Amino acid sequence: MISSIKYMVMALFLISFTESEQVKTTSEKTDKIQILLVGFAHWNKMQNGTETANMFSSAKQKQIELLTSKIQQFEPEAIMLEFSAEEQKAQDSLYDLYKCKNLDLETIEYGASETYQVGFRLAKKLNHDKVYGIDYFEMTSQSLLKSGKHIELFQQQLDKLKNTAGPMGKLVQEDKMSLYDFTKKINEPEMIKLTHHLMFNLPAYVQNGEWDENGKGYRELSEVEKRYAGAEYISEFYDRNLKIYSNILNVQMNTGARKIYVMMGQAHIGVLKDLLEENSNYEIVDTMTYLN
Repeated sequence: MISSIKYMVMALFLISFTESEQVKTTSEKTDKIQILLVGFAHWNKMQNGTETANMFSSAKQKQIELLTSKIQQFEPEAIMLEFSAEEQKAQDSLYDLYKCKNLDLETIEYGASETYQVGFRLAKKLNHDKVYGIDYFEMTSQSLLKSGKHIELFQQQLDKLKNTAGPMGKLVQEDKMSLYDFTKKINEPEMIKLTHHLMFNLPAYVQNGEWDENGKGYRELSEVEKRYAGAEYISEFYDRNLKIYSNILNVQMNTGARKIYVMMGQAHIGVLKDLLEENSNYEIVDTMTYLN
């Protein structure tokens, strides 16, 4: 009898301990800042003069509305977009006009871009007072690395990315693939990994090379160490993304938002995820939870 009571007490203790640990785990999760990262192709560049590629067509607007409504389910408290702090005042003015239905996006530069089509639309749906610019803009380009020893390793991966994303982009332009499906596809882990590997790993193979003068970054080409042309390429992109990451952290601190939505060009997503995964204050939300 005593033995039975002893086992019952131990069992109750274990159940109590397990439940307290579950509560603790749940509490720890909710204490973290949730961040949803969604990568985009730049929509304004996808327009080619045809009606099917026009982001303001009725078909495209329905697709954009669907995509925005999916992201809206996350209910972010702060929306961070791809424009710089220097542009914040101008964007504040545009968003104020947009909220009051006094802004025709077709009349402004880059009005077809995802920044306005999704970012502004989402903020208005959620009754946000403003959106936040987190970009640090520099003239970076995937084709910045022009030549060098082992350049073929980088070029092969670049061609693979172009041959994967390019045909899908063409289907979107022809209205044979929806913007929603396209955005979902380029945010799948395999596509994020493909771009990330191209930008932040493979270029290190390339030495004794040159950068494209038309795509130079924030440094003068004379400052680039040609022996490490590929590593310099990585550092150019990493530097920009470190500053974007810093902007995310500081906007969150300034606003106190606990649920954040970040939309950037797809090539930024992999490196930002790496940085945020190392920050114990943040919990990265699975993009596919909302895009599936």
